[in-house]
Amino acid sequence: MSYERKLISFDWALKRILRQKANFTILEGFLSELLHEDIKIKQILESESNRLYKENKANRVDMMVENSKNELIIVEIQHETEYDYLQRILFGASMLLVEHMEKAMPYSKIRKIISISLVYFDLGQGADYVYRGTTEFIGLNKNDVLKLNTTQQELYKTEKISDIYPEYYILKINRFDDVARNTIDQWIYFLKNEKIKDDFTARGLKEAKEELDIMKLSDQERREYEDYLESLHYQSSMYESSYKVGEMKGEKKGRIEGKEEGWQEGKIEEKREVARKSLKEGLSIEVVAKITGLSAKEVETLAVGV
Repeated sequence: MSYERKLISFDWALKRILRQKANFTILEGFLSELLHEDIKIKQILESESNRLYKENKANRVDMMVENSKNELIIVEIQHETEYDYLQRILFGASMLLVEHMEKAMPYSKIRKIISISLVYFDLGQGADYVYRGTTEFIGLNKNDVLKLNTTQQELYKTEKISDIYPEYYILKINRFDDVARNTIDQWIYFLKNEKIKDDFTARGLKEAKEELDIMKLSDQERREYEDYLESLHYQSSMYESSYKVGEMKGEKKGRIEGKEEGWQEGKIEEKREVARKSLKEGLSIEVVAKITGLSAKEVETLAVGV
């Protein structure tokens, strides 16, 4: 029986370890197994739109990668339930596309966007745990798929229209049954359990097992890591508590209304917590209001208790 040592969570690794060029091999391995091609990372980029949410550390961790084909890849982790998450990943890909449009640049030079979401809640309805979304144009009368002509194929360096539009991957981590049937399943096993079996062969996992060993963390890094895990537990408890309170309050009005009220209360309290942390970091009331969407008056009230 193989011995599985507990490893650093992938979201923490994205923030602290995988951004180092020496560790690109790990992320390249994950992307290569998921996308079924040899991915080489040129550089890690910072999205302008993502900076607005820098203080919101609890729910998501983003990384934006430029690969050797000049494609832009977003990797995002979402722990807590977010009902409008599908629209948010659309917004993220659209913002990234616009940010990388240069003045007077022809549309043919728009870069391919690949959005990868690792979600730890049950997003939508579906029996699978790995989903891929692409764009195709289907004939309403003849049911054929619209294709690029020869000139367009030369211009775009591809044969399929779907290759020039954003592409989305959603990995529903908690739906995985812990049976690794292929190499991407081996990665998902690690993403879910923070462990890697000795017989796993997926690209990048050997390096991940070596570099993401918790025992390698310094005392300071270990304390920071434990604080991060605690913040995730806190956010999860806060969401569940707010949800349940709202649900109980809404019993007289009906179960559906109660769920909606609980969700709304949880989102508001989450914004307040982000505001408190931002104020402690010294951000102004105006900036915090802009980041969280709370009113300046409410942020000012929160500042009194910070």
